[in-house]
Amino acid sequence: MDADRDGDGYQKGRDTRAQILDAAMRQFAVSGYRGSSLRDIAASAGLTHPGLLYHFPTKASLLSAVLEYRDRVDSQDRPVRGELGLDALRSMVASARHNETQRGIVELFAVLSAEATGTDHPAHEYFARRYATLLARVTSAYEVARDEGALRPGIDPSAAASQLVALMDGLQVQWLMGARPTPMGDLVKAHIDAQLTRPL
Repeated sequence: MDADRDGDGYQKGRDTRAQILDAAMRQFAVSGYRGSSLRDIAASAGLTHPGLLYHFPTKASLLSAVLEYRDRVDSQDRPVRGELGLDALRSMVASARHNETQRGIVELFAVLSAEATGTDHPAHEYFARRYATLLARVTSAYEVARDEGALRPGIDPSAAASQLVALMDGLQVQWLMGARPTPMGDLVKAHIDAQLTRPL
């Protein structure tokens, strides 16, 4: 019985953490990190403030958990690893398509990435590291495509990687503002296809 109770308690704790993460993602997306309070997030999650603090003692620890959760899901479902070459670029297209079903997450990242340009923001290091890692991986993917003869002559892998990441970020903002009638995934694919000797 004790083992059963321990198992039930563990699952309840996981469920509660998931509730908090969902509420935090919504709150951060609407109000940003600086404009969100742990009390508001706790209320949105149906918890008391002390109940939330039991799982996440600081707002910074909650933000870190939210960002790590999103990255974990993305890396499992749509891996972007340089050695995958064209498959990594296909994952970028898949991410753009998936993001069209995840408005709250896209809002969250758009708001936080803008806020985190300040070095005093608790997510600054996360976003700096994330962009550096992503650019390195996409550059490698373009290099593999080049070595396989799939990249058009004159396309620089490093510049192409920067352009692709900038395109995706810009499209997301346009989409959030309602100014982007064409699906983001279609535009990302068209952009990449124009750089290749054969379509993805």
